[in-house]
Amino acid sequence: MKRFVRLCTIFLAVSLIFVNFPQMTAATVSVSASSAVLMDQESGRVLFGKDAHEKKRIASITKIMTAILAIESGKLEKMVQVSAKATRAEGSSVYLKPNEKIKLEDLVYGLMLRSGNDTAEAIAEYVGGSLDGFVFLMNQKAKEIGMANTNFGNPHGLDNFEDHYSTAYDMALLTRYAMQNETYRVISGTKIHKAPNPEEKWDRVWRNKNRLLSKYKYTTGGKTGYTKRAKRTLVTTATKGDMDLISVTLNAPDDWNDHISMFEYGFQNYDLVEVISKGKIDKVKDKSYQNHIFFKRSFTYPVKEEEKELISVKYKLIKPTKEWLKTNPEVVGKAIVYLDNRPIEDVSIFFKQELKEEKKFTEYFKSIFLSILSAGKTNG
Repeated sequence: MKRFVRLCTIFLAVSLIFVNFPQMTAATVSVSASSAVLMDQESGRVLFGKDAHEKKRIASITKIMTAILAIESGKLEKMVQVSAKATRAEGSSVYLKPNEKIKLEDLVYGLMLRSGNDTAEAIAEYVGGSLDGFVFLMNQKAKEIGMANTNFGNPHGLDNFEDHYSTAYDMALLTRYAMQNETYRVISGTKIHKAPNPEEKWDRVWRNKNRLLSKYKYTTGGKTGYTKRAKRTLVTTATKGDMDLISVTLNAPDDWNDHISMFEYGFQNYDLVEVISKGKIDKVKDKSYQNHIFFKRSFTYPVKEEEKELISVKYKLIKPTKEWLKTNPEVVGKAIVYLDNRPIEDVSIFFKQELKEEKKFTEYFKSIFLSILSAGKTNG
């Protein structure tokens, strides 16, 4: 009997280990990187971080900023004459020739796929008028995006400028901004690109250095980086279902696996919840607002299963007056979204006099349609 009890105890203990083990591994993630961040692209929520705000050298992931500035210049179809100075850039190169003319779009492909430092300098000289002029644009854009702990000193990330740094979090912000641009998304996720070669009969063929595009099936793009001082740096993006994630690692010896681990952690542990739906707001007590207020956008947020009950929404509306409502105001309040009593988002509430009339218009045609159906049944 004692032996039976002992065996049952052992069996129960082993069973508990196997039941709990997947939950333990799914709830944690370990990375080799000195700094890392996993961010939801839509909301900007950080799902995982490790020294994410620590300033570090970033190497060639700098070129994400160079690429988006080139794209936003609106000159991708223009031909760029490459200077001799640009062709002498140190490090990785696509071997541009002095005075050759190449489309700006092709330079951006060479920049993102092959990490050409010569393409970075050629882009900077053309878009910014000079290297210094382009660096000014880079830092200006960084401030606009909210990259509070970043300073750019060159367009490629080489170690030839001491005051050149960023953080894992800031680089995720930059990538989130860049991924809103369709052209950037296409270039970033391209595996192979062909560009004209002025001195040869064959085209240049550039293959993307981002191995995660082949190694991890959900990968949609990114940028690699390496210098002796920065070590390995990497930014990648991935999409699974309706969730888009951004991973950044700085000084990561095992960066490919770091990114896969972070993405899997995000996809397995978070669900996108639509907290606010675009369109008319139905639950309103004040009659002045009924059938008149609406959201212009929806709001989705990634949450863990146990967090879903912690989401709440509070509506704050301006007190209406008859005179004020006659002016047909545009914004009349906001919905504040909370997670565990912490505000995470404000969504504007809009007012439109016509909403009620539009409803009546729809109901009018609905009644006509029903009358036709009823008449058809009677005649039959």
